[in-house]
Amino acid sequence: MVLLALMQAKAAVLDVRANCAAVEEAAREASAAGAQLLLTPELFPVGYAPRRLRAAFDPGTLPALRETLAGIARRHSIGLVYSLPALTPAGDWHISATLVDASGRELLSYDKVHLFGPEERAAFAPASAAPGVVEFHGLKTALVICYDIEFPESARAAAVRGAELLLVPTALAGGFEAVPQVLVRARALENQLTVAYANHTGGAEGYDFRGGSIVAGSDGTVLAAAGTGAELLFAELAPTVDAAAAGADGTDRPADGDNAVAYLRDRRPDLYRSWGI
Repeated sequence: MVLLALMQAKAAVLDVRANCAAVEEAAREASAAGAQLLLTPELFPVGYAPRRLRAAFDPGTLPALRETLAGIARRHSIGLVYSLPALTPAGDWHISATLVDASGRELLSYDKVHLFGPEERAAFAPASAAPGVVEFHGLKTALVICYDIEFPESARAAAVRGAELLLVPTALAGGFEAVPQVLVRARALENQLTVAYANHTGGAEGYDFRGGSIVAGSDGTVLAAAGTGAELLFAELAPTVDAAAAGADGTDRPADGDNAVAYLRDRRPDLYRSWGI
């Protein structure tokens, strides 16, 4: 079993010290509760404000900031998912997410493929790489970021690569409550994986974040859900795949429970390609 913690909190834009202190406090509390992993919201260490970040954030500080976050994981013996801007070799800015283990070692990184709205598209470039999968405490784990989960292709790409747990740092403003309440649960059910979705709370730079962080199980049920305020949310997870029985790409994954439907096994990708999708 893995105890997962989700941090739902208010970030201060460009106040890296205060935001990292908040991550450290959440890591301390989560570790004391026995959690093996802490998931934080999208761009939390720098605050979510795409245009302001592009104008004022110095990407030269990223190596030191990554080391600060890895140090938090080490000090509290807990895995950590954090999200930061990333500068590509070509000079593009991406929104990234990184999973480090309890020693601070990077296990997985992912750059956001679907950018939301004019602010993000003005400040960042969309990435193109599919989600990778690594094993973390016995769970095959993948990352996507915020708007990515609203596209079925993103979660499916993780699922067919064998993911059992999909971690989603997000920055979802008010008015889009159907995303955590409906889409996140649907992505979990249709892909037979657990989806953990960690959001900001509070107002910042014209954004009104209303929390609603959620963990949806592989049958679509709600394992844990947050309210609108600052909160540390916990969910206990168990592997959903018998590794000996599942195919390498996840398509032979056995359905969970007596009434589960084997969506991954029964899909017809060759046919869908002939449909042009």
